[in-house]
Amino acid sequence: MGSKGKYLGEFEEMVLLAVGILANEAYGISVKNKIEEMTNRSVSMGALHAALNRLEEKEYVSSKLGEATKTRGGKRKRFYSVTTYGQQEVSDLMAKRQQLWEAIPQGAFSVRWTPDNK
Repeated sequence: MGSKGKYLGEFEEMVLLAVGILANEAYGISVKNKIEEMTNRSVSMGALHAALNRLEEKEYVSSKLGEATKTRGGKRKRFYSVTTYGQQEVSDLMAKRQQLWEAIPQGAFSVRWTPDNK
């Protein structure tokens, strides 16, 4: 996992993954909706923006402003994307989690990780 100060918390991980899923359509409300859809968990915009800011500070995501639109009263959306560094962090985290699941002795849990668990 990341170096000290770059630790990725559970919610930040979900936000980072949702940004990756949404690709070029990752902006505040779309990220919120994706997390809620996939986790059945309510997400506040304040918590989401705080996580996005932390992810940007850690250099796991970058952002840019989109074009102003009439439907938003001339306001511009901030679009997020996962950086190469963020992609590496997610890959490392996934590998660590897989190692942990695979290290559970047979019979210790009623559930074991397999590549086709969904």
